[in-house]
Formats: sequence, C-alpha cells, structure tokens
Amino acid sequence: MYYGNIKEYDIADGPGVRVSLFVSGCTNRCKGCFQPQTWSFCYGNLYTEEVENHILDALGREYIQGLTLLGGEPFEPENQIELVKLLRKVKKQYPEKDLWSYTGFVYERDLVKGGRRHIEVTDEMLDLLDVLIDGPFMWQKKNLRLMYRGSENQRVIDLKKTRKEGKVVLLIE
Repeated sequence: MYYGNIKEYDIADGPGVRVSLFVSGCTNRCKGCFQPQTWSFCYGNLYTEEVENHILDALGREYIQGLTLLGGEPFEPENQIELVKLLRKVKKQYPEKDLWSYTGFVYERDLVKGGRRHIEVTDEMLDLLDVLIDGPFMWQKKNLRLMYRGSENQRVIDLKKTRKEGKVVLLIE
C-alpha cells in the first residue's frame, strides 16, 4: 500500500485534533475530487512498519482525539488489508481514541456482505471504526457548509449504532 500524506494535526476531517492518513489508490475517480493524484495506487510513499509506528506515536499525544482514514480510497481491497492491521493496533494501544474513515463507496450497497468492495477483512474494519463518511463526492451536490463532507449525498454514519441496529444510523443529519 502507498500513502499520499499523513497529517499529524488535522482539524478538518473529524472532531477535535486528529491524525489523518491519506492512502493512495481509488477507482471511484469522482469529478471534482480535491486530490486526484491519489487515484494512482503507487502515488506517494510506500506504507511501511516504520510509517505505521510513526502514526501510532503521533496518536499518543493526549490532545489527539483520534485517527481518520482518507484517500484515495481506504476501502479499495488492497488498502483494507493493510488498514485493518493499523486499526487493530490503534484500538489495542489507544482504546479511547475514535476511528473515522471516508469512502466513496456506499455502505449498504458496496461494503456489506455481497457488496462490490466487501472482502474477508471488511466486516472487521467496519467493526473497528466508529464513524464512516460514505458516498462519492458529487460535484453537482457540492456544499461547503456541510460538516465533515463535501457534497449533500454523503452521509456521516454512526457505525456502532448502525451495526447494532442493522440499519444506517446517522451521526449528523
């Protein structure tokens, strides 16, 4: 897996101050994407154990609220395989930190069992996450006043409640 950027002090991609990992590779290729360079699966730097340890160290600061995964596309199968390992370590080392992820895929169509991006680790990845912002960025529905998302079709999903209730529960309407 490759990544395009790591932000150690991100205040835009979730509540509080966060560490954000921008992975490389995206097959959605949304018109108006704010970083189309990350569509390439080889963009940026190779994700290594050293990089993972850097992220874990950055999360150790007491004022960091959590980790956000962005892209590119965290739910491309190639990325899920590596990211679930990171999420396991974060949950074990920092159980009080919240875990967010963005995806251009739609939760109940693409990520549940039988969905086009569901693989052997998808359920575990979803169980480890607290919040999922789903849906492709849609240029015609762009709205800069929305909290944590770029277009009106995107949803901020409370994954814990969604998985428990068996239906999508929004964190933010």
